[in-house]
Amino acid sequence: MATDNRINFWRRNAKVPGRYPKDTKPKFNNIKTKKASSFHEFARSTNDAWDIDDEEDEEFLGTFNPAVSIPPGLHTTSSVQNQQHQAGDTESAVSHRLAPPTTEGPNLQDVQEEDTEYEQANGKVVKSSSDAHLNTSSVRSTLQKQQSLPVRPIIPLVARISDQNASGAPPMTVREKSRLDKFRQLLASPNTDLEELRKHSWSGIPREVRPITWRLLSGYLPANKERRELVLKRKREEYFRFIEQYYHSRTDEHYKDTYRQIHIDIPRTNPLIPLFQQPAVQEIFERILFIWAIRHPASGYVQGINDLVTPFFVVFLSEFVTEDMENFDVAALPLETQRNIEADSFWCMSKLLDGIQDNYTFAQPGIQNKVKALEELVSRIDEDIHNHFKRYEVEYLQFAFRWMNNLLMRELPLRCTIRLWDTYQAEAEGFSRFHLYVCAAFLIKWRKEILSMVDFQGLLMLLQNLPTIHWGNEEVGLLLAEAYRLKYMFADAPSHYKR
Repeated sequence: MATDNRINFWRRNAKVPGRYPKDTKPKFNNIKTKKASSFHEFARSTNDAWDIDDEEDEEFLGTFNPAVSIPPGLHTTSSVQNQQHQAGDTESAVSHRLAPPTTEGPNLQDVQEEDTEYEQANGKVVKSSSDAHLNTSSVRSTLQKQQSLPVRPIIPLVARISDQNASGAPPMTVREKSRLDKFRQLLASPNTDLEELRKHSWSGIPREVRPITWRLLSGYLPANKERRELVLKRKREEYFRFIEQYYHSRTDEHYKDTYRQIHIDIPRTNPLIPLFQQPAVQEIFERILFIWAIRHPASGYVQGINDLVTPFFVVFLSEFVTEDMENFDVAALPLETQRNIEADSFWCMSKLLDGIQDNYTFAQPGIQNKVKALEELVSRIDEDIHNHFKRYEVEYLQFAFRWMNNLLMRELPLRCTIRLWDTYQAEAEGFSRFHLYVCAAFLIKWRKEILSMVDFQGLLMLLQNLPTIHWGNEEVGLLLAEAYRLKYMFADAPSHYKR
């Protein structure tokens, strides 16, 4: 019976493993499914790790214009005035998009776009209205999705209110103030003791000092205080030289597929958070991802890397925004501030990916090894869960591929990811090795719910829709503590656990 359920489930979801369309009724048959015999088949069977929707691809194809080009001297692709113009276009377009659907199908004029041109305005390159329409399409699609989703609870984007010092927040406890003072003391020393900084960061970094601490722990900034400003200036200038040198090539034949995929994925990045649907923010992400991709040809851009920019972007933005970050208008910031946030996000994301790049090279061997290691680790930690998966023919790859590819970012709210990354950056090989134990602890956390599911379909639905929407620092702290316990207990694990 379990085999029948598994076969029928996969046949109904041939393109998207593990996801069950709400409007699809079961169709039972006895045809045996065929296992993937090549990497390409494996890739096709796991492409739901990023929640791909075909209709979005088609919409992009209707608007993508390979003729777009920007002069090499580009410093920014938008201005505040242009953002306001786009906002006006978006409002009318959204009202049209949300109108009751007709039976005649979509109007092709809604997804077609005129040739994109760039004009010089006050010495800056400004996008024409056709690019505004491209961003409008993404906003319309996102807003339409939001109509059918439940209302999200109002929880701060970076952390719960107890971890903030914004206006209206309760005063810090004595312990919190003591921790903050300790961080400030470490950061103010002529040569910051990075080992001591990691020790204090493991249990969470106060919001006020998180940006500078992340820059230091990621290896972006030196421990020597006197050199930091010089290094920041040099690295930020270097990033924008990359923009001037490479960004105009995004529509060249060699790079257009990469640029197209980035352009499709960016609107899907945290689609329920208005901050990430702003044209100014999406342009920043587009430049970061494209420059990273062409500077790392061994992997290029892989879906999922777009998620890894967001924690850095939000943390560095938090230096300038204390309230309502989810709805903050990034275009209102001074241009230099926007540029600094963008460059810092690029370099810190690059440092992270340097340690896990085998996750994104051809055939993604890093992820396959980590999923296998998770399976063997869970078989030692909790034999009941492991045998339960075997009984109902659930393969770890079907749910843990995304856990490894996106570092649990699709399973946890962004505020939890930021807290989690405090520890990852403090832990030796946090993103590559310690993440394995966090995934194991995360799986065991839902032990009761997993064992209560007695069919293949129910198990995968649970594992891909775990209820963490209300999680905050307390829940993440408990998860990390359990992960540390598992790491300590299974230190004798075979060498492949340490990959």
